[in-house]
Amino acid sequence: MRGRDLLSLPNVVSLTRIVCAAAVFGVRGPIERAALIGVASASDFLDGWLARRRHTTSSLGELLDPIADRCFVVACVIAFLLEGALTTGQYLVLLARDIATAVGFLVARSVPWLRAVPFKARALGKAVTALQLATLLSVVVRPSLVPALLSAVAAFSVASIADYTLALWRARAV
Repeated sequence: MRGRDLLSLPNVVSLTRIVCAAAVFGVRGPIERAALIGVASASDFLDGWLARRRHTTSSLGELLDPIADRCFVVACVIAFLLEGALTTGQYLVLLARDIATAVGFLVARSVPWLRAVPFKARALGKAVTALQLATLLSVVVRPSLVPALLSAVAAFSVASIADYTLALWRARAV
């Protein structure tokens, strides 16, 4: 990995989510928390858009983007759980897809005939991330929406896990 690759504009934008993840623990006010979630959400859209527009997509960026997403979401969920804004059950619903994806990745990398299969972002996975971010924002600004959003996160997570599993299964047969 070259330093230039890491410091490309899209990757720097992705890295802002990791900075936001750390900041979640130092910021308590609802306006500040909402702003952090807004910045993280905007950077999640902006990094891919910039990479495509500037023709600077890279394997590093494809790896960094979901890692930055997970760091931010996990940090927020932990902070909200520790503060009592989320229950343990809500915590698990918000992170179920991420846990399943991590386990699936480790399994795929340990099975010889699956190692070569590339992991790519998929539409349902992106929808889950968007719903996770919307849920986190609602924890701060409109807690009454959390149950409905959690239901959507759960449904899309199940669909996303099935989608990733089927995609992996189909790709291994090629």
